Amino acid sequence: MNCIEDEFLFHKNDIIVVGCSAGPDSMALVDMLLKLRDKYSLSLVVAHVNHNLREQSLQEENYLREYCKKNKIMFECMMITEYGDDNFHNEARNIRYDFFEKVVYKYHAMYLMTAHHGDDLIETILMRISRGSNLRGYSGFRKIVDMGDYKIIRPLLSYTKQELEDYDKKNHVMYYIDDSNYKDKYTRNRYRKYILPFLKEEDANIHLKYLKFSRVLNDANQFIEKERDKALGKVIHNNVLDVENFKKLDSFIQKEVLYYMMNEYYQDDLILINDKHIELLLNLIYSNRANAFINLPNEVVAIKTYHIVELKKVTTEITTYEVELSKYVELPNHHVIEEVDDLIGTGNDTCRLSSKEISLPLTVRTRKFGDRMSVKGSGTKKIKDIFIDKKVKVSDRDLWPVVVDAKGVIVWLPGLKKSKYDKKKSENYDIILRYS
Repeated sequence: MNCIEDEFLFHKNDIIVVGCSAGPDSMALVDMLLKLRDKYSLSLVVAHVNHNLREQSLQEENYLREYCKKNKIMFECMMITEYGDDNFHNEARNIRYDFFEKVVYKYHAMYLMTAHHGDDLIETILMRISRGSNLRGYSGFRKIVDMGDYKIIRPLLSYTKQELEDYDKKNHVMYYIDDSNYKDKYTRNRYRKYILPFLKEEDANIHLKYLKFSRVLNDANQFIEKERDKALGKVIHNNVLDVENFKKLDSFIQKEVLYYMMNEYYQDDLILINDKHIELLLNLIYSNRANAFINLPNEVVAIKTYHIVELKKVTTEITTYEVELSKYVELPNHHVIEEVDDLIGTGNDTCRLSSKEISLPLTVRTRKFGDRMSVKGSGTKKIKDIFIDKKVKVSDRDLWPVVVDAKGVIVWLPGLKKSKYDKKKSENYDIILRYS
């Protein structure tokens, strides 16, 4: 079996974080790196996640800790104490890679290495073909992924799991086996147990054929991405999709644009996204509804507001507030209302009031059900209808400021509409407010 020195170009003084489970694959990778450490003056950091689901988990952690101490390797570990996602493998993977990235930044590492091998690549490709994807997804995962500040490297793709276990036996490398890897309840395990043996009977080097297949698809995908990139500037501005221009694109490029948008949230884990999600997004885009949304994996939501669509991560942000208006108030929507001595403008971002006609103090709050405002020359109007008329995004409405007096009368909808209480520059007023 060749050394990974043939699979990756090492440099002097490289700092490498290794994601290690204590299983046969990752322990083989760590041992290979140890054999190269002195030659290239490598700095190695083992990053381990204790999934805390088996009695053996603590033994694996302690073994790795002692192994690293004995071999003078930096060791970083975290334990998962709580799971909340229905998809255990998805959640565990996200936690792992978040942790690995923190370790990379802590040590200013150039590379994060993982022990994915040829069998893993076959399983991933077959799973994505079954689920539906794009060319990038069908190619499985890449050997090198540029994350900007560092690279994810998978140097074992030319090897099978059996070859790595044989390596461990030959080099007396101890490892642990996770019995859950053989339970039929998990999709990947069924591919591993029933399909891979058949493929290997047909061709002992089938993993190399799949590796070539992956590379061919990646090459084709690079060409397609160049065509996609030409369209991006026309349809995406500040991470927001222009629906009308999007509809003018070729249907194939449309899907590539949507995969591009989702890449920010799913990166190299497109197994979470399949044709079903693309169809949901297309249905949202082509819907006649002015305001609508759909939920995507990992608490991502796609929101359509009139002629734009954007993706957002669902968070527990502030959705209501109520604060007394003083000289200067910074609002949760990142805007400010301040009282000024003089003002030239007369637009909806300004307001002039007479304290003789309203009850002080003034308060800034979020909208409430049934809110109405007396508008100059137009009677009263629902705040909801003003939002619709002004095409305010649904996602912005909950945090939009509403200014009311001490009796709860709405005197101004900053940036959108003036009330009947607003004064012209030629009239009498003693309060001047500015929204910015």
